[in-house]
Amino acid sequence: MSETTRDEIPAVPERRNFYGRVHGKTLRASQKQYLAEDLGKVRLEGVTVEENPSRTMLDPVALFGGRPLWLEVGFGGGEHLVHMAARYPGVGIIGCEPFVNGVAMLLGKIRSAGVENLRIHPGDVRDLFDVLPDACVAKCFLNYPDPWPKARHHRRRFVTQGYLSALARVMMPGAEFRVATDIPDYVRQTLEEVPVAGFDLVSQSGAGAAWEDWISTRYEQKALREGREPHYLTFRRKG
Repeated sequence: MSETTRDEIPAVPERRNFYGRVHGKTLRASQKQYLAEDLGKVRLEGVTVEENPSRTMLDPVALFGGRPLWLEVGFGGGEHLVHMAARYPGVGIIGCEPFVNGVAMLLGKIRSAGVENLRIHPGDVRDLFDVLPDACVAKCFLNYPDPWPKARHHRRRFVTQGYLSALARVMMPGAEFRVATDIPDYVRQTLEEVPVAGFDLVSQSGAGAAWEDWISTRYEQKALREGREPHYLTFRRKG
C-alpha cells in the first residue's frame, strides 16, 4: 500500500447496508474447500478497518502492474466477473461481494477458468471506497443489485448519494458505469440519482439489447423466467 492518505471521503449516514443477507444455504464440501484453499490467494488485504485502521490508501498500480482497474459491486455468483476477467486479460478487476455463498461460487469459477487478473473483497464495497485513491477506476459494474422493493427501504439501494458520491470519487473522468436491473423502480431511481453524483447517461436499453460483451447471469435468467424485463443503463463519469 502507498502512504498517500485520503483528503475527504463522503460519509454514509448510519452505515445502512445496500445488500441483504451474507449467508445462504449450507455450503457444499467443495465450496468450503474453495474458501479454505483459494480465498487467501485472491482476497485483497488492507481493506477492512481491522486490517487497516489508519485507512491508508491501496496502490492499484502495484496491485495489477499498471493495468486499468475495473470494479464490480456485488458479483453474485461470479459469472460476469470471471467472464470479464477472461475476456479482458489486460485489465485488473476487483469484485466486492459480502454474500459468502456467492464468494464460494466465484472461487470455483476462478479455478475452472484459470483467470489471474482479479481480486476479491468479500465484504462491503464502502470499505474498499475508503482506501481507493481518487480517479483510479476505469469501469464499474452494478449488476442486478438488491432491489429493496419496499418504499421505506429505497434509501438502502446502492443508487443513492452516499454510495454514488464515493463511487464518483474513485472513478476516472470519462469512466464507464454500467447498471443492469429488472426492477422498473430501480431504473427510475438510477436515472434520477446517478446524474446528480456526476455522471452523464450514455444509453438505456431493454431486453435483448445488452452490452456487446455482456454475459447473462443467474439473476437475469431468473428475471426472464419470472417475466421481468432486464434494463441496461450506461453512464459516463463527467470530466
